[in-house]
Amino acid sequence: MFTGIVTALGEMESRVAGPTGASLRVRSPWDDLTVGESVAVDGACLTVTRAEVSGSFEADVSAETLARTTLGERRPGDRVHLERALRAGDRLGGHLVTGHVDAVGTVAAVREAGGEARALTVRVPEWLAGELAPKGSVAVDGVSLTVNGVRGSEFEVMVVPHTARGTKLGGLRAGDRVNVETDVLAKYVRRALGRGAEGGGVSEDLLARAGFDTAPLRPAGFRRGRGRGGGRRR
Repeated sequence: MFTGIVTALGEMESRVAGPTGASLRVRSPWDDLTVGESVAVDGACLTVTRAEVSGSFEADVSAETLARTTLGERRPGDRVHLERALRAGDRLGGHLVTGHVDAVGTVAAVREAGGEARALTVRVPEWLAGELAPKGSVAVDGVSLTVNGVRGSEFEVMVVPHTARGTKLGGLRAGDRVNVETDVLAKYVRRALGRGAEGGGVSEDLLARAGFDTAPLRPAGFRRGRGRGGGRRR
């Protein structure tokens, strides 16, 4: 689990393809990484398989992760966002980020917002748009940001000067691809409402069968049918 507060910029040293994915080698500023710990690389949670006192570490990346993130596009010399896993008792400066990237988004527009601040418009697949809401949270390349607005399958976020200077977000251009992870709470709410890909969820009929009064959920004048007798008398 992470918070979306990037603490370091690392560098991709190598990416070696394998039969089930790839092995990445990343340079970090930390000399105390241990095998088995989790590190978010551009927002994707990876497990350290080898750690060196120089700060370089290796991690295996599955074919699923390569297909769902931009890690398969990274080349030696590319900068990457790094964040170590949240420890109990740490300050939660951003929002709860799992490191499980939902999809790759595309920067649709960049707007200067005064000084070094920039407003980014990011386009995501339509199926993911339902998990975004104004003033909600989203992670872009592992950086926790607040959603300013949502229009169709595009959302806007503001990159403040501190974030622009300390991350790669300040250098993004229209057409760049970024890893996007929506708020984990939004995923459960969407599934509970039956709006996910699998359907199901909570409905008025389900609530009524469970004994809940669903009248407040209906528009004024609406009457649930109960056979030929119409609505149930109370």
